[in-house]
Amino acid sequence: MRFRHPDGSTVHLAYCTNVHPAETLDGVLAQLRDHCEPVRRRLGRDRIGIGLWLARAAAHTLTTDPASLRALRTELDRRGLEVVTLNGFPYEGFGADEVKYRVYQPDWTRPERLAHTTDLARLLAALLPEDVGEGSVSTLPLAWRTSFDARAAATARTALITLAARLDALEELTGRSIRIGLEPEPGCTVETVADAVTALTDVPRHRIGVCLDTCHLATSFEDPRTALDALTTAGITVPKAQLSAALHAEHPHLPEVRAALGTFAEPRFLHQTRTRTAAGLRGTDDLPEALATPEAGHAPGPGTGPGPGLPDARPWRAHFHVPLHAPPAPPLGSTLPVLQETLALLVGGPHPLTRHLEVETYTWQALPADRRPRTRARLAEGIAAELTLARDLLTDLGLKELP
Repeated sequence: MRFRHPDGSTVHLAYCTNVHPAETLDGVLAQLRDHCEPVRRRLGRDRIGIGLWLARAAAHTLTTDPASLRALRTELDRRGLEVVTLNGFPYEGFGADEVKYRVYQPDWTRPERLAHTTDLARLLAALLPEDVGEGSVSTLPLAWRTSFDARAAATARTALITLAARLDALEELTGRSIRIGLEPEPGCTVETVADAVTALTDVPRHRIGVCLDTCHLATSFEDPRTALDALTTAGITVPKAQLSAALHAEHPHLPEVRAALGTFAEPRFLHQTRTRTAAGLRGTDDLPEALATPEAGHAPGPGTGPGPGLPDARPWRAHFHVPLHAPPAPPLGSTLPVLQETLALLVGGPHPLTRHLEVETYTWQALPADRRPRTRARLAEGIAAELTLARDLLTDLGLKELP
């Protein structure tokens, strides 16, 4: 979906296909047929954007077989789909029964990550619509925090500098500009925007910026205005933003609230949980750890360390992407207001701070059993409802939806 900003530029809205993960090219093609086109039809649009997730195996096929790449481009066009952004965070296995910490491997200290991201950039340059000259790829925030020392940081920085040079060469060759966004996430080396500013020191910022995920921002209790002001001051761009909402518990000390939170504790994805205390941010790596009874004499760690148990005198937020249009029933809620505030700052001003927006609720099948879509049609209905909400937020900010 495309929108005209009051300054005349085009802002793109897509939804991320990691919600229907496929490891192979055949799986991706089936995904376009079985999921993406039905979402477009529900929206009544001739064309919608998708933030394509290409696992390593699918990306390898596309980079080594030009006919496969042509076939994908043809299939996108035939089904009324366009791609201006890729989700390059998960490398493979995102559809596994247990993802958890695996999603952070390989990290930016490994040559496989640089090679994969380079391939994604080249593929995106070939997949961009004819009238679009710029694409974006989101990627993991360097690494999970453990065992990441100064040497690892130097290795990751060198990889990003190498990537930037490759992207410069790609633009010279194709005329297409591809930019990369590190995606701050709780528990990672780059957890907050402040961490991103540090990590991107001496990295070419015309190519490498930040992918701002509003669920992650809210989970870490970051103030949207403060975060964006810090990026602007540091000269760091936002190649893309992911529109997502975290799970919010206002009164986690209440038994009924803890019981409700327990229904969101599931075995597939990691749900980092945070709270603010007088001593600062405290957190656990996963929701079950937050709900655990603290050991006698044990104080939960900071946002960079696990519990067990979290102080429960103040609100909790958990990294669980809940549907934008359907927040959990009381006594829980979502951080949709943080998304709304961030979106207003990103595109509500005289010029957009990003032109690529992506709805990324990949946890539909991880929701409590009574909230899960049981059919493809129900899932398509839910995704279309999220995109409709995002569209309405954009038009309320003065953007005009384009045909």
